[in-house]
Amino acid sequence: MRVILNDYIEHLGERGDSVEVKPGFARNYLVPKGLAYPDTPGNRRLFEQEQTHWEEMDLSRRSAAEVLARKLEGTELVFERRAGEKDALFGSVSVADLAKELAARGFDIDRRRVLLDSPIKELGSFQVDISIHRDIKVTLPVFVVRPGEEPGREGELVSDPIPAAVTAAEAEPEAAAE
Repeated sequence: MRVILNDYIEHLGERGDSVEVKPGFARNYLVPKGLAYPDTPGNRRLFEQEQTHWEEMDLSRRSAAEVLARKLEGTELVFERRAGEKDALFGSVSVADLAKELAARGFDIDRRRVLLDSPIKELGSFQVDISIHRDIKVTLPVFVVRPGEEPGREGELVSDPIPAAVTAAEAEPEAAAE
C-alpha cells in the first residue's frame, strides 16, 4: 500500500515522502495515529495545502529541542544501587529509571527517547544518549554507585587503614630475631 508520510518516521522516510508499506502497518498504525495518509490525488493536494503549517511546527519543535539540549548539557545522573562483590547490581538501571530521574529534575522527556540498548547491570560510569529531536542528540553521563558512595569513586574501600608496606616492615624484624 502506498502512503504519504505526515511526519518523519525513522527507517521509513521524511515528511511528504510517498512510500510503499505493508497494508496492515498502514491500516493499523500509520493512518490511525495520523502519521500517514493513503496516497491518493486528493490527499496529495491536502498535504500540499498543509505544508506551510507543518514547516512552521517543525521549526518550533526544533528550536524547543535546542533549548532543551542546552539545559540538559552538564546534567549528571547518579543512581545508588546495591551490588555484589564483583560490582554486579542486584537489579538494574533501566530506561524507565532514567526517564523517571529526568522527570524528577524537571525535564519532560519520553522514555522512548532514551537510547539504551540494554539495562545497566553493573556499577560504574556510562554514557547514555537522549534523542530530543531527530537531528539533536545529547549524551548524559550516568553513574551507578553503591549507597552512600560518591560518583566517580568506584567503591574501593580499604579494610586495613595501615598501609601494607608498614605492616611488612614490622614483620621483617621479627623474622630476623628467630
